[in-house]
Amino acid sequence: MKGNGSGRITRADIEAKLRAIRDDIEPVGEQAKGGLMAVAPVVAVVLIVGAYLLGKRSGRKRRAVIEIRRL
Repeated sequence: MKGNGSGRITRADIEAKLRAIRDDIEPVGEQAKGGLMAVAPVVAVVLIVGAYLLGKRSGRKRRAVIEIRRL
């Protein structure tokens, strides 16, 4: 870390270092956000189709068989 010459770390030194770290991290976050935005609709469609198929299957399993008899 570049000091201010006196060997003491000042508030300005800490702020400069945190600003440098933030500037390095922000592009990585933006790239990850872009990838997430591309995958989110696909995940949503898969979840909706899965819920539909599971509901259809459980409806088939619980369906009652009704017999009508004439007397």
